[in-house]
Amino acid sequence: MVRSVADRAFLPAKSLFEQVGDMMILTAKTIVSAVKPPYPYGGEFISQFLFALQLCWFPMMISTLAFGFGAPGLQAANFLSLFGALDRLGGFFILASIREFAPFVTAVVVAGVAGTAITADLGARKIREELDALQVLGVDPIKNLVVPRFLALMIITGLMDIYALIFGIIGGIGAELLYHEPLGGFFATLFNNASVVDLWGSVLKTTLFGAIIAIVCSYKGMTASGGAEGVGRAVNEAVVIAFMGVFAFNYVFTQTLLATHPDLQVIK
Repeated sequence: MVRSVADRAFLPAKSLFEQVGDMMILTAKTIVSAVKPPYPYGGEFISQFLFALQLCWFPMMISTLAFGFGAPGLQAANFLSLFGALDRLGGFFILASIREFAPFVTAVVVAGVAGTAITADLGARKIREELDALQVLGVDPIKNLVVPRFLALMIITGLMDIYALIFGIIGGIGAELLYHEPLGGFFATLFNNASVVDLWGSVLKTTLFGAIIAIVCSYKGMTASGGAEGVGRAVNEAVVIAFMGVFAFNYVFTQTLLATHPDLQVIK
């Protein structure tokens, strides 16, 4: 009886660890399949890349522009104006937008738009037993379905991060103009604090976010069961787990980057 109660109590944690382990195995298989010839997924890769780009570019523009103008823009400007330091808003955007804000918004939009589409697509294929049929025909679903989506989401998130940085900074410029401040101080502190490490760290981190999202969404789609209701449940779980993975990885990556480059911790 005690063992039965303990099993029920730890069942959610056990299931989580099993899923994480399965996702790590899927990650390894995906990387090996991506680099090991042959490479039959070129057309599918281009299709998935254009599909994700078409879905994500407009929500990304609106989100980054609105949030850049709002939280790190107006609210930070309101705080800095109390000290007469609105010219420091550009330096603050290096911390808020390039290091944290733009990668997070990119991950949220890609996971919520492209990631859910991947889960729904693979989940529907699983429900219709198309994945099993491919295996019977000797076609590897990982190489032909997972790898192109994995590569497409990695590249699209890296590119979308630069896109998010541009529109996020435009939102900050709008906040600066709203306070009737000249833009000279904004750009001076922006470029004074900007570094190559910040930029490549942001793009690299976001690219790895795309890898996490692709693996999680592909795994949940390929393990969906229970008909249409099961596919819907898999989509919801994929988004939640992807966000958790992104948040955890971001914490480790950012702290490691700051620890190895102490000069990034000071706003000049």
